[in-house]
Amino acid sequence: MLIDPAGRPISYLRLSVTDRCDLRCVYCLGGAVRFVPRAQILSLEEIERAAAALIGLGIRRLRLTGGEPLLRRGLVGLAGRLAAHRGGGLDELTLTTNGTRLAEHAAALAAAGVGRINVSLDALSPDSYRRVTGGGRVAPVLEGIAAARAAGLAVRVNALALRGLIETEIDSLLAWCGGHGCDLAVIEPMPFGGPGLAPVPLAELRRSLEQRWTLRPDPFRSAGPARYVTVAETGGRLGFIAPISHGFCAGCNRLRLTATGALFPCLAAESSIDLRPALREGGDLTATIRAAIAAKPAAAPGWPGSRRALNLTGG
Repeated sequence: MLIDPAGRPISYLRLSVTDRCDLRCVYCLGGAVRFVPRAQILSLEEIERAAAALIGLGIRRLRLTGGEPLLRRGLVGLAGRLAAHRGGGLDELTLTTNGTRLAEHAAALAAAGVGRINVSLDALSPDSYRRVTGGGRVAPVLEGIAAARAAGLAVRVNALALRGLIETEIDSLLAWCGGHGCDLAVIEPMPFGGPGLAPVPLAELRRSLEQRWTLRPDPFRSAGPARYVTVAETGGRLGFIAPISHGFCAGCNRLRLTATGALFPCLAAESSIDLRPALREGGDLTATIRAAIAAKPAAAPGWPGSRRALNLTGG
């Protein structure tokens, strides 16, 4: 088991396989688009070796992220090889996607051993979706969610609480998710080098929702920080993730590995440990990972904003 200096067991890895994305969401890639040179991106074999080492040290849940992970050639095969670690330490393999290519890959992902999928979907209105994604189409995402549910995958829709968007979209999202067997989570946006879009505090959003919906406490917990309620009118679950207004450092159990091999022990900190020398030059991978754990702070250093782009850090 991996234990950090604050005594927290570290059991959850968010693993980015690419910084590329086919959308240009205003909170992520809305400005100048800069992708890392491909030579700096870990190969699938390097990703697999890093993940296997981390599983061997105590990682129990692994989430594949990006960028958009389904853009990475060979992703389904990698998922299958990682899922093979279940029974040997890994409890769950999940994936976060923007959903644009999910219809094509849903059945194969389920067959490979992915159990749950989070789909980023900030708006159901085609016009609003197009604006927030820089020209994207919502129809393929909805088709992808339908394909995932048909393949037996559990699906949670993630929507950012952006001022001027979530207020007009939340009721439609709640009703749609409840009618299609999906959980919904609303998330406070984190300040990652974007245009400084205004967030809606989740306490404010919840008060607004309670004027129209019946929200009942729900004990359900996933591996992440969401706190859930059941929406009585739909029977669906609604999660709240509030990293800014209600930080969850005390129970943080996670690491992030970027597509370039940077292992971040804390999302809010700028410091990371580079795994590439150990992966490419025969260094001590286990010792390098343990050094990252030893550097994990007891609490986030605050959120003045980050120089890192969210697509590189991993969603």
